[in-house]
Amino acid sequence: MGFFDKIKKGLSRTKKNLIQNIESVIVGYPKLDDEFLDDMEAVLLSGDLGLATTEKVMGKIRQGMHEGKIKETGDVLPYMKDAVAEMLTADNEGSEEVMHHPEVILVVGVNGVGKTTTIGKLAAYYRNQGKKVLLAAADTFRAAASEQLTVWAERTGSDIVKHSEGADPAAVAYDAVSAAKARDVDVVLIDTAGRLQTKVNLMSELSKISRVVKKIIPDAPHQTLLVLDATTGQNAISQAKKFSEVAPVTGVVLTKLDGTAKGGVVLSVHEELHVPVKWVGVGEAVEDLQPFNAREFAEALFETEGDILEKDSEAGKN
Repeated sequence: MGFFDKIKKGLSRTKKNLIQNIESVIVGYPKLDDEFLDDMEAVLLSGDLGLATTEKVMGKIRQGMHEGKIKETGDVLPYMKDAVAEMLTADNEGSEEVMHHPEVILVVGVNGVGKTTTIGKLAAYYRNQGKKVLLAAADTFRAAASEQLTVWAERTGSDIVKHSEGADPAAVAYDAVSAAKARDVDVVLIDTAGRLQTKVNLMSELSKISRVVKKIIPDAPHQTLLVLDATTGQNAISQAKKFSEVAPVTGVVLTKLDGTAKGGVVLSVHEELHVPVKWVGVGEAVEDLQPFNAREFAEALFETEGDILEKDSEAGKN
């Protein structure tokens, strides 16, 4: 399956929670009025878009009404689809591209979001692109984290640099980047500890890792990917804000999108944090971590039964 089919399947619970509620509001109001807009706003808030993002979407709906692009309630859903795609497209392309040699990617996030598994899946993706990959086991605080990453290295045919449990994470990162240069590696993926925002010392360690790799490659890390669990909804936003304070997060990996009715958090992350969603996880399989495609996400999220029937009809003609 391509991105559209995977994301469509993964968003099934979100569609039931958000899109069906939007459709209920549209069906329930014969005309556009303030009461309709109030109910629409309430539905968006319940879909985990967050206050700031909901206000922006509602602003676009009102703009569409003012410009005559939304003339009746039935125009709202297709208009929203285009508006959401436009909002998500900004700075959201090229997540899979390797622009440097080596490309140093720092991967951060709290425990339990699927960070190490995400690194393994990213390694598999880049290996399938013919890239030479090296994993850095800099999560030295969590028991068995290094072993887990070693399994992924073996599974994907990637190199790995690791130290003993409890070692200095920055030292692991330093050795890994040094090895990457020596071995002509294309991509370095650095695992880090689950940096709970309440543990300032761990946040400091994250900053230290960034400083250390710059001693070898001055413009590294080239990407800092923050892994968030979509099932936590707006709690993921607060996590992201804390990480953004200590590291220049360049993109978000949103995992477990297939297990949540809170898929609206994709839009919330992008709009409230001004950080693009680069990858999404829509299943357990290695290939279920996909580079994010804003247009296809919007198409899948806002696809209605009418759209499906129209596509089937067009396919039948062809």
